[in-house]
Amino acid sequence: MRHDFQLSIITLLGACAVFGITPFAIFRFATGNLVAAIVDLLILASICVTVTYAWRTGDNRRSGFFLALCTCAGGTAVATVVGGVGLFWLYPAMVTNFFLTLPIIAVAINGLAVAGLMLHGQAFESSEQMLSFATTCVVVSACAYIFARRNQHQRERLERLATHDPLTGAKNRRAMEEDMQAAVAGFERNDMPHVLILFDLDHFKRINDQFGHRQGDATLMECANLIQRYIRRTDTMYRFGGEEFVLIMPGVQETGTRAVAENLRHKLATELRCPGGRVTASFGVASLYAGDDVDSWMARADSALYEAKASGRNCVVIRERVPVTAPENGTVASPASPRPT
Repeated sequence: MRHDFQLSIITLLGACAVFGITPFAIFRFATGNLVAAIVDLLILASICVTVTYAWRTGDNRRSGFFLALCTCAGGTAVATVVGGVGLFWLYPAMVTNFFLTLPIIAVAINGLAVAGLMLHGQAFESSEQMLSFATTCVVVSACAYIFARRNQHQRERLERLATHDPLTGAKNRRAMEEDMQAAVAGFERNDMPHVLILFDLDHFKRINDQFGHRQGDATLMECANLIQRYIRRTDTMYRFGGEEFVLIMPGVQETGTRAVAENLRHKLATELRCPGGRVTASFGVASLYAGDDVDSWMARADSALYEAKASGRNCVVIRERVPVTAPENGTVASPASPRPT
């Protein structure tokens, strides 16, 4: 739960429900208020089922929405049955709604709960009490909305800082490792093909040495922007380190890897420029196979990139498990082999 804010809120609310609602349900059964007791038990059961669902499936979005709906509807029902004393349950429900679901949805749920109680009217002793309740609910919801939006913005910003390279905007190595794990797991479940492409800018050190690191940074940013223009929305680019980048491309069949990589190589060679002239890149490509793990998949692509560098640069090496014939148009293809030393 340390790494999942919404799941921690869902779990905390579930624990509070067990320890907070259960005594009231028992008390109402003991005093003969069966309707209110049954409502309490239904609320408790719904919350427990939702928390269990969240833990088992990881679907926090649906779980949070249902929990927000359940707690507000339950609070409204309790207030209708037992009167004004039940209104107090709605305040914590309205606040937590903003952490369970999207702020705009929480506003809608809170508004429906208040409107329902005001239309029914039986929970209030007077019009003054009803207006006071509505006003305090608006104030509480407004403050919670502002805080939730601010908190959401901060969490998104921190998440981006943790997963993206600040210079190029590409995802970083940490995010790449997580996405590669997900790709391997997805391939084991449904055989979704994936291609891993490593590419490294050729002679990049010369750019830094001759024109300075500022020009080197500008070249890296231009490279990242150019590649982003020519890949699909489902593809993801990562900065692996220095002038080396990685692409994970789902849904690309093994027979299409050569064309995809060669097209990107050609785009860089013809469109990427620095004060010293054109900038080229070497490419290492590996498809994902059954039995692969992250290390073996990366090792094949890394070996292919090493061979591309050793083969004169500005070319593509495809590292597969079986020998393939040498392609045309400057592309080099070879069977799997130990990385040269």
